[in-house]
Amino acid sequence: MSKIRIVYDRVRAEEKMLEEKAIELGHNTKMVDAKMIQISTESKKTNFDFGDVVLERCVSYFRGLHFTACLEFLNIPVINSYHVSSNCGNKMITSILLKKNNVPTPKTFFLFSSEAALENLEKIGYPLVIKPVVGSWGRGVFPLKDRETADAIIEARELSDRPLDRIYYLQEMVKRPPRDIRVIVIGDQTIAAMYRSSSGGFKTNIALGAEPTRCEITNELEDICIKASNAVGGGILGVDIMEDEKRGLVVHEVNNTVEFKGLAKVAKKNIPKEMIDFAVKCSVK
Repeated sequence: MSKIRIVYDRVRAEEKMLEEKAIELGHNTKMVDAKMIQISTESKKTNFDFGDVVLERCVSYFRGLHFTACLEFLNIPVINSYHVSSNCGNKMITSILLKKNNVPTPKTFFLFSSEAALENLEKIGYPLVIKPVVGSWGRGVFPLKDRETADAIIEARELSDRPLDRIYYLQEMVKRPPRDIRVIVIGDQTIAAMYRSSSGGFKTNIALGAEPTRCEITNELEDICIKASNAVGGGILGVDIMEDEKRGLVVHEVNNTVEFKGLAKVAKKNIPKEMIDFAVKCSVK
């Protein structure tokens, strides 16, 4: 059996499910609080008990990304890798990689000042969706339906002191049903998929109350998800897809430390088991 470590900064249902399944499968399993670990340039792998493989599950993107870099410095196998975490954590980078690898994705514009963003909006036309390049749970995502709304939201971002607010990520408003699709991809396999139906608002995040129902994995859905996973580097990922009424399936996001509590309720396969089994295959031999 393998020594599996689950790194967290806040224990959610997903981390509890992973721990319980790993123990049930007979693995030496420990939870590790990233906030309590001290690593330096002089640190050695033998100074820590990070086991054979680490599942990095921090809620904080930046904490998890930097912790992953430290684990790789210590030559500890970690899922997902720094490369993949970095690619998925920044929506602009994800969009670029999807497009470069011929994965259908919404038309997206990258601007680097409020003036350029407003000029782009006037040139392309409303509505467009503004998103922070780093963020989750639908926070900071707004439909810009007119100039008045755009002025208000962009002004608020200009008043903030967050450097990433100077990067404007504007995406077309995809004409779709009031739902999207979340797919768990592990390695080269699509494990489970669900529809996330909006409860009446614009967003379809489970964290915001969207309802999960099982989605059958068709050949088309499987193909686009594997391509999206490969585009960002592979691993354990959540691929988010919209059903464009003209183009069909389009990938708008790939998630690194993917949440799966909602999907686990409707999935045929045991998601935590699939994740643990994959981690064991990636562990130190």
